[in-house]
Formats: sequence, structure tokens, C-alpha cells
Amino acid sequence: MLQPYRDSFNDHFTSRRYDDLLYRLNHQTRTNIEFRVAETPCFFSREMIDNLAATGATLTHQLLNNPAYLQASNQTIPELYRVPNENPQPNFMTVDFGLVRNPDGTLSPKLVELQAFPSIFGYQDILSRQYIEAYNLDHDLTWHLGGLNERSYWQLLRQVIVGDHDPENVVLAEIDPDQQKTRADFRVYEDKLNVTTVDIAKVRRQGNRLFYQNAGRQIPIHRIYNRAIVDELQRKNIQLPFDYRDQLEVEWAGHPNWYFRISKFSLPYLHHPSVPKAVFLDDWFARRNIESLPHQRDRLLLKPLYSFAGKGIQFAPTDADLNAIPVGDRHLYLLQERVAFEPTIQTPHGPTQAEIRIMYLWPDGGALQPAIALVRLGRGLMMGVDHNRDQEWVGSSAALTPPL
Repeated sequence: MLQPYRDSFNDHFTSRRYDDLLYRLNHQTRTNIEFRVAETPCFFSREMIDNLAATGATLTHQLLNNPAYLQASNQTIPELYRVPNENPQPNFMTVDFGLVRNPDGTLSPKLVELQAFPSIFGYQDILSRQYIEAYNLDHDLTWHLGGLNERSYWQLLRQVIVGDHDPENVVLAEIDPDQQKTRADFRVYEDKLNVTTVDIAKVRRQGNRLFYQNAGRQIPIHRIYNRAIVDELQRKNIQLPFDYRDQLEVEWAGHPNWYFRISKFSLPYLHHPSVPKAVFLDDWFARRNIESLPHQRDRLLLKPLYSFAGKGIQFAPTDADLNAIPVGDRHLYLLQERVAFEPTIQTPHGPTQAEIRIMYLWPDGGALQPAIALVRLGRGLMMGVDHNRDQEWVGSSAALTPPL
């Protein structure tokens, strides 16, 4: 969007530089990245990115400062996965925005969703730097938020993920991590923070303590950087060697309960110009709180509350689609106003939409801190990198801003 950066980048783009970018990313992350990386970064004004970061913080605090919401969100945590010793706030927040065009021609943010779960903080820092290096961009361009730089960004990540522990006793826990498309992210933490990535199904329990094996040693786990998602555990019928409900001697970086507490479930409780109208599906069937929703079905979305990467979203759901949801499961779905996002990124393939994710860190006992932005470019109905495989100049990207 930001000129003259946009035109200059497009004019000087070469496929050789893009190939160099991919090589650099694979080398830096010690893996082959399987999701699509966009050919271009996105250039935004600092004012726009700061506005998005401030809006996301406002929405987060609106939820955390609402006792009625926090009480209601208790019901979202499945009993089998209700973990004791919950942190008073989430360590990680992500807030996704699209941009809409106002009648006067200006752009405004509209919330897509928010989630109290870690995103790819490690990989995103590497990607942003490598866009600058591979394309020989202005080295004064920045990508960290809230006054952070590369050094202080990783200091804050270390504080949140490792805390006061020896990194040997801190693990990144994921389901079959070597098969996850986000494994590039895991490699960055291994290199930067010296933590170990483990398959959550392969940890061992002795009494009320957890251990992992490394080079034949049983190493105690004092803190877990949690990347395992419950719906994947259930989908794959994975049996864990411990029970989430047990009183274990372990800390969580990203307490699992917050994944449920702040999610799509939050949308009907938010009141802000950036938030599209939304109701729970069971409320819609009961004809409660539906006066604000558009009546035209092509302007609605049906979303499962606890899916990841856009799984299960239906556009323009029909009566048959809605009635097919079992009565007992309807509280697990959201009917939401569909927003038309403006294609704002000029590419050789035409204007492209940008979904901007503001990623926050919240250290124990500290304050919510905007840290970095992630961008997904797309020209289809869905913005996730898995939904734009067969196109060019789409996929995973970064937000670069000129210095103040």
C-alpha cells in the first residue's frame, strides 16, 4: 500500500530474488517450508499498524475486564481438558484484521477473529528480516511493534516462553511436531532459546512431574510452551500419558484454558466499530439477538468455534446447512456478518487482499505488549496459506514500516 515502496518493489522484483528468499528461509529454519510464502512483503504506514495494535489491545482488555464474559467463558473449557492453575491472563494473543473501504475512500480495520494462542513468533521474525536481505530493501524498514527491536523482541519472547528456568527444562510441546507445517517456527525457538521440541504424546509422567527423553536421559519438564490444539488431539484420537486435569508440577507458557476462553466465542460479547455482528447458532435458532444480523444469507458466515486455519467455515449457509448441525452442538457454532475486505496490495496479478494479524506477548505479571505483525495475502474466499496454493503473489507475508 505505502508508496513509493510498493511500486519500487514491483518494478525491481525478479524470480531469482524470490528463489533466494525461499533458500534463505529454508536455511534459517533448517527445514523445507511447505506453506506458500508470498513473493512480496507488505508496506504499511506506522500509523496504520499502530492503530491496528491499539484496536486489538482494546478488544482484549474489553474481554479481560468483563467479569460476566469471563464467567460465561468458563463453559467453553471442556471438562476433560480443564487445566488447573490458570494464569490470570493469556501469555499470547493474536488479533486478525481485514481492511474495508469507507464511503469517503479511507480504510478502516474490521476484526476477523482473535485467539489467545501463540502464533509463529519465531518464523515471522526470520521472514521479515529475510525479505529485507533477499530483496536488498531499505534497512531502516522495521517490523517489530511497541518500540521493540530484534534484541528486545527476543528478550521478551525468552521471558514469556522460558521464564526463569534453565532452557533444558523448557519444552515446546506439539502433536507429532516433525509433521506440522509450522515446524519451521519450532526450529527458530530451538536455535534462539535453546528449548527442545517434543511430541506431547511422548512425554513421560512420574508422580506429579513430567519428563522428556534426550540422548538417553530423562529430563524433568518445568515449563511447557504449549502448541498442541485440543481439537487435533480429539480428531486423531491421541491418548496422552497424563491428564490435563491433574495437579502437575509444571508451568504453562500459554495456559491451555485460554485457547477456549478467547476465541470466536468472544465475538458476540465485543462492542466496537471494528467488530462484525455475530450470534451463537443456538441463539439464532431461538431467535435471540439476531436483529443486527443481515437477512441475506450471502452476507453470512457459519463458523465452528474451535477449529484452526479456517477449517469448517461455510459461506452463505443455507437452511439445510444450519439444520444439519445437531441441536446439542449449536452452541459450538457462530453465525456472523460477512465483511467485504478491500484488495489493497497492488501486485502483477491485480489487487490483493491483506489479512493482518497483530501478535501480542503478555509476560506473567507484566503488561500486554504488541510485538510483531503477520500478513496473509489472498485473492479467494479464504485467506489462510493453505487456501491459496495455486496462485502467485499470495500466502505468508510480513508487515514492514518505515522508521518514524
